[in-house]
Amino acid sequence: MPQDARLERLLDFLRRSPTPWHATANMAERLEAAGFRRLEETEAWRLTPGERVYVTRNDSSIIALQLPTEPLDALRMIGAHTDSPGLRLKPHAPQTSAGWLQLGVEVYGGALLAPWFDRDLGLAGRVHVRHADGRLEGVLLNVDRPLAIVPSLAIHLDREANNGRAMNAQTEMPPVFLQGGEHADLDRLLRGWLAEQHGLEGVEVVDFELALYDVQPPSLVGVEGELIASARLDNLLSCFIGLEALLECDGRQGAVLVANDHEEVGSASACGAQGPFLSDVLRRANAALGEASEEGFIRLVQASRMISCDNAHALHPNFRDKHDAAHGPAINGGPVIKVNANQRYATNSATSALFRELCRQAEVPVQTFVTRADMGCGSTIGPITATELGVPTLDVGVPQWAMHSIRETSGARDVEYLTRVLTAFIERESL
Repeated sequence: MPQDARLERLLDFLRRSPTPWHATANMAERLEAAGFRRLEETEAWRLTPGERVYVTRNDSSIIALQLPTEPLDALRMIGAHTDSPGLRLKPHAPQTSAGWLQLGVEVYGGALLAPWFDRDLGLAGRVHVRHADGRLEGVLLNVDRPLAIVPSLAIHLDREANNGRAMNAQTEMPPVFLQGGEHADLDRLLRGWLAEQHGLEGVEVVDFELALYDVQPPSLVGVEGELIASARLDNLLSCFIGLEALLECDGRQGAVLVANDHEEVGSASACGAQGPFLSDVLRRANAALGEASEEGFIRLVQASRMISCDNAHALHPNFRDKHDAAHGPAINGGPVIKVNANQRYATNSATSALFRELCRQAEVPVQTFVTRADMGCGSTIGPITATELGVPTLDVGVPQWAMHSIRETSGARDVEYLTRVLTAFIERESL
């Protein structure tokens, strides 16, 4: 498949997925277009060999399941997460200062705050409304035009601005939203946008989960378009690549794609990797195919493998000393195996060897990342999933710059590289 077509799909997915709820809805749309059947967790499941199904939880996490035509004896699992660090609106968001309506925000995850200043910000998320008949409904909202901005303070008024001054998220991050808005009604604005986007009239806004986001669209950067610049590459890039691999595989083997919410804040939720979502789905699927025993489920899990996909820190040309000299992954140098002796990543020599063999067979270069011994190490859904489920797991990722910034950068060729490897993983006869 041409690389250009895949990149166009990626840029469209990134543009249309400003929040985990939108990313999940867009993934579900592609799955259904490919013939996957939606399951509801509140209904009984009837599954048949060879069937392809998916299920969501909280509208922000999704699991797609490809059942083999042969007995279900092993699963090729790919894991990612739908959330990204950023600014979320507080429940009572409107606040006024100096004649401006501002929006009170809370920092979600480990966001890099400095790049949020002076950006054109839209608003998106999930809103729950009450209809005239009392029925509650959750709907998606995406106001994809510049509504707000967090203006920087002029250097004339802060001569220490370039000397590493700390930022106060409570007092310095609320964006300006509307001039002269002392009596502005945010609920009225939300109802107006819901009417525009969904035709909803006469509804009451009961609650919301809304986030600000940069409306600058994703793009290819560089003389030869070798870079991808976009918000939320961590970790929508892995969601997209995992989905591409699942849809391109030959469909013979049992496969799972799981994209959890709340990874950036620890994964401890009903739909996060530390919650029971994946275990619930796998147990129900196993039982629906005739193997309801606990022993049978444990055998299935131990015969399976999980590749946790979450982006890796690429070697930065301006900060080469931030990497271990022997473990500095290059953008467009292929997928990165992530290793940490303290189990911040789930990789071990057995799962790493499997991935290296997959890369060899797919003729894809492979790299390794280990953080410097004098620096802390982040983590992923990999160790959490391995702990909760017991499945042998590997952590890999596409190399990127500016992780957790409002706009991140990765390599265009790496998208094709990791897609090829994950497709080979799903199609592999034996694990």
